[in-house]
Amino acid sequence: MKSTLLGMSLTISALFGASAALAQSDTQQQLPQLDRGEKIEKLGFPAVLEKLTGWTKFGKGKVYTLPLKKGQHVRITFSSKSKYTFMAIFDLSSNDDESFFGTDEDGNTADVAVNQDTTWLIKPYYSRVTRRRGLGAPYEILIDPNPPAAQQAPADQQKDQGPTLFPPRSKQGQ
Repeated sequence: MKSTLLGMSLTISALFGASAALAQSDTQQQLPQLDRGEKIEKLGFPAVLEKLTGWTKFGKGKVYTLPLKKGQHVRITFSSKSKYTFMAIFDLSSNDDESFFGTDEDGNTADVAVNQDTTWLIKPYYSRVTRRRGLGAPYEILIDPNPPAAQQAPADQQKDQGPTLFPPRSKQGQ
């Protein structure tokens, strides 16, 4: 009886150990490949405009994680004096290992409303494929948790855009 109980407890502990190791490897697989020496800095969703500054020096760079809740609207703006410094944003809840936003192709501002709870990985980087001087460059990231809504012209202003060749039809005649 003792041997059976001991065998069951060893089996159960082995299963729990394997599931914990699997869960740990799943979280590690979610992160895109980091460069040697990069450190992850965990952010909280800011209440007001947050400014992050850093340097893209190889082996000493920062990578940021930003947790987001469903329905949140956020604007992230990247700037650098170097034309070889970029930023990529990865969605860690997605199985896709490619970024969904990159300043090299999408411009310097990401303006996104989130559809589900997620965590983003924000990675500033210095391009290695171009000829350049120096080991890195300074950057600035602005995270705006309350970006202004896209402004649309009111209906009255749209009507008064000037004379048209054909006047609008009256609703009474239809």
